[in-house]
Amino acid sequence: MTTTVQTAGHRVHVAEVPEIAEPSKVAPRDARELSKVFFDQLAVLEEGTAEFQYARNTLIEMNMSLVRFAASRFRSRGPEEMEDIVQVGMIGLIKAIDRFELTREVEFTSFAVPYIVGEIKRFFRDTSWAVHVPRRLQEARVQLARANEELRSRLGRTPTVRELSELMSLPESEVVEAQLASNGYKSASLDAAISGSEDGEAALADFIGDEDAALGLVEDFHALAPMIAELDERDRKIIHWRFVEELTQAQIGEHLGVSQMHVSRLISRLVARLREGMLSTS
Repeated sequence: MTTTVQTAGHRVHVAEVPEIAEPSKVAPRDARELSKVFFDQLAVLEEGTAEFQYARNTLIEMNMSLVRFAASRFRSRGPEEMEDIVQVGMIGLIKAIDRFELTREVEFTSFAVPYIVGEIKRFFRDTSWAVHVPRRLQEARVQLARANEELRSRLGRTPTVRELSELMSLPESEVVEAQLASNGYKSASLDAAISGSEDGEAALADFIGDEDAALGLVEDFHALAPMIAELDERDRKIIHWRFVEELTQAQIGEHLGVSQMHVSRLISRLVARLREGMLSTS
């Protein structure tokens, strides 16, 4: 399948994409290599076109094995719940595909699995209750969690009850009720004694805590901050929109009034520039 892209008055032919009859049956090893080809396509195709949808849908089907792999660790929950887990994991896979770029220089599998597992864990968080609450509030609590996530991403802050109410199309009183219902989860005191300890005085809090892997990024952030400060205003906005707000290239293009392809080139150039600066300081 050869794709032609219209840009700046010219028709540009991009790399040929193989037509795959049954993407879901592609072996994981082959899917890793083929995915790179389709991600190359997504970087230059306009969203909403038939070619873009073909590339995106093929990526989803080819990488379904990642969802099954991530879901397998929860197999003890039974076959009925496993079906829901796989469906939720597919949402994480789709999010990963929409946000992944080859310029990240990481394997898509490494990028996607945390998204998939995170979506599954969020599903458990939103649907597991330690005490009985009305079904209406259980459903409202799930809706509330999703609305909170969407508004926090969009606004960059904790949303108000009124904002949640408008997005959820619910009265503010029901939003507050759903917030209160979230206290119906199982909890344990950090001061609770641990049975079987040698001295009989150990508490749960004594066993919590680990080295924060993110602390290793602090030095990198300090080195990167002045480089970003040296960028002009437009470039800083592009970096913020793409890597903080996680907007798509098409959305950034709408902000700037340029094509998605042009945004892709701008991001690639900025990332290369920042990477070169980081390497020179190391």
